[in-house]
Amino acid sequence: MTDEKALQSLLKAVANGTVSTDAAFSQLKDLAYESVGDFAKIDHHRSLRTGFPEVIWGQDKTPEQIARIMGVMGQHNQVVMATRINPEVYVSLQPTVRGLRYYEAARICAIVPPTIEVRYSGTIGILTAGTADLPVAEEAAVTAELSGFKVTRLWDVGVAGIHRLLNNRHVIESASVLIVVAGMEGALPSVVAGLADCPVIAVPTSIGYGASFGGLAPLLTMLNSCAAGIGVVNIDNGFGAAVLAGQILRSAEKLRMS
Repeated sequence: MTDEKALQSLLKAVANGTVSTDAAFSQLKDLAYESVGDFAKIDHHRSLRTGFPEVIWGQDKTPEQIARIMGVMGQHNQVVMATRINPEVYVSLQPTVRGLRYYEAARICAIVPPTIEVRYSGTIGILTAGTADLPVAEEAAVTAELSGFKVTRLWDVGVAGIHRLLNNRHVIESASVLIVVAGMEGALPSVVAGLADCPVIAVPTSIGYGASFGGLAPLLTMLNSCAAGIGVVNIDNGFGAAVLAGQILRSAEKLRMS
């Protein structure tokens, strides 16, 4: 009942008398949220409100808690995703969560259908300044792909070797939204935004020597960019960048439809 079409179908069935009100109530009673033990309340209604289902923050949860939450969410969603999952936790989850897939570079585990379909138009291009930024970039890429968006990747094109970026201008030019992930001094989003005609989402990472202050230096660089059209998310927040990119593309689709 978290799918808009399924909800409309149920309401039509109640209206024409093929489904009783009691049967409909049993399907809708947990629509707002559903308690899992005494430690979680699952927001089943989120996908109807925002277009994206709730995602599990895996870090700081026990494998048992993650497994129980995924089990409940799996009854309502085709895709159930948990972020910040290390390999040891994934191994612990495997025996109890059926159909679980692990995206090691992204540190994401998910219950997914056999094939993930692209459901939305447009392309999300994701770039990294360096190889060390890959975990955050892959978190963004996998999140976007599991949410139904087409993704293109371009890794290790930081400003220390600007020719690497310029030799791949086609990735920038073909994207509808760009996510640019960078640590150190965080200059890459400014350069990309000066070349792109689409929104740029900058993601600072905690990669760098001591004076980067765990990502604060690139965060401040991105916030103070001289290039226009850049939005900045929190340090290491690849997931948030992907959701923002998806909302931009979905909003563009709404405008086209209207």
